[in-house]
Amino acid sequence: MTCTTTVGTQNVLYDLGFEDAAELTAKVQLAIRFNDLIDERGLNQREAAALTAMTQPKVFQIRRYKLHNISLERVMQALVALSQRVQTRAHSLPCPS
Repeated sequence: MTCTTTVGTQNVLYDLGFEDAAELTAKVQLAIRFNDLIDERGLNQREAAALTAMTQPKVFQIRRYKLHNISLERVMQALVALSQRVQTRAHSLPCPS
């Protein structure tokens, strides 16, 4: 039996063919920070919603990383509401072979 190895791009979402891999990656990174802050501050979902001007169901979605119907901008705004500074940077992605 012959085994082959495929080299990835360091972004599993891109490697799996997600067209919006870059946006999803950014949302996940921001959601991780959001969730860390909620945990560090000991907030429940209702308190987090009040602080970020989001609904509790939206906070629940971010807590569970269900990010498809939540915009990148909305997650960024939530972090700013939690006294975070959000910076963005752009860089080239590798082209698929």
